[in-house]
Amino acid sequence: MTTLAFYEGNIVPIEQATISITNHTLHYGTGCFAGIRGYWNPDQEQLFVFRIEDHFTRFINSAALLHSDLGYSNEELQGFTLELLRQEKWRENVYIRPIAYKDKPVFQVWLHDAEDKVAIFSQPTGDYLPDSKGITVCVSSWRRVDDAAIPARGKVNGTYVNSSLAKSDALLSGFNEAILLNQDGHVSEATAANFMLVRDGKLVTPPITANLLEGVVRRSLIQLAQDELEIEVEQRNIDRSELYMADEAFFCGTGVQMAAVGSIDHRPIGDGGKGPVTQQLGDLFYRILIGENPKYQHWVSGVYDR
Repeated sequence: MTTLAFYEGNIVPIEQATISITNHTLHYGTGCFAGIRGYWNPDQEQLFVFRIEDHFTRFINSAALLHSDLGYSNEELQGFTLELLRQEKWRENVYIRPIAYKDKPVFQVWLHDAEDKVAIFSQPTGDYLPDSKGITVCVSSWRRVDDAAIPARGKVNGTYVNSSLAKSDALLSGFNEAILLNQDGHVSEATAANFMLVRDGKLVTPPITANLLEGVVRRSLIQLAQDELEIEVEQRNIDRSELYMADEAFFCGTGVQMAAVGSIDHRPIGDGGKGPVTQQLGDLFYRILIGENPKYQHWVSGVYDR
């Protein structure tokens, strides 16, 4: 149970971390956030936070898109987060949520000339999507928000209305998840995860110019596939019909981690479960997350002194 938050420059009881109902970000979505995961390794009695510096780099960049000056450096945000986790004394997997918001009353529709603030909290977490078998997916009738409308490469609060519309339609139609196409009709991403497929032995994923979030996990998996598994990676446009011809497919991201796709629009992908590339890449990635791959130890930050 979450008990603490970083708020107004201090770590305080969670019930003290509140904002007014007149808050600008509440009304207009003029904030941004980050999603960061910590993984508990019981054998080492250590909580490992995955690529915390990279996540805060994207967080700061997202804030800059909104004319927000957070007032903290990347190193300071990392320090606040690790101290928060230490004081929470987590001994399980956790999800960490930094959020930047404009602490200004409603009535002005703008981004500049507002007081920008940061809050951070954490909570225990499990799997975002079922991972025991391939999930069922549909192609959404909603298009992914265009970067010329709302910056798609930033984790902007208001953007997730787009994701929520697609997700609810998918769930109400009996699917686990949805894939959104961009304005050109090419595959962009899922509602809260990047997308990859395997075809003819190659790992294929949409380019960052396809109105998708520049995922930290996406970038990590591309590097692992190329450097460790010697798999050719193509970053290119994917047509809707090519989805149905994939040998394997999976979603990836901080929340979803890796989730195999079993079917798309009622068409089976492979044997409907985890394919060999997805399994091999997932196993490699998991050992890194829990701090058991020395080569990639720099990707994780231990919370507790040992």
